[in-house]
Amino acid sequence: MASKTFDKETILDLTVNMVPLVIILFFVVGFAVFNPFGVDTLTSGLQFSIMVAAFVLLAALTYLSGKAIAGSEKTDVVYPPGQATVPGVKPLHEEHAEAEAELDESGDGDAVEAAEGTA
Repeated sequence: MASKTFDKETILDLTVNMVPLVIILFFVVGFAVFNPFGVDTLTSGLQFSIMVAAFVLLAALTYLSGKAIAGSEKTDVVYPPGQATVPGVKPLHEEHAEAEAELDESGDGDAVEAAEGTA
């Protein structure tokens, strides 16, 4: 609903992908600084290429997921959390539209501006 692509709710949805990204980054830095298995070009190269490839692919997946989540919130019907199948529940955009219509019908714009200024 907000104009930003990655708002607070989208970032919260993507946290499940950010945790493994941090873990992978920790191990890449850890094995680069403290190499407990010694230096072997083949095994170290293979180890780092697997970890870096997993990091890059997961980062790309996280970004694309964020774009998809934000895009679906702007174009699809959005219900309150856990209430999509509850009978009689209106979508969030209808509730916001009704609230804005009530403010517009009140006709007292100065009172609304004064209320917004104090909040």
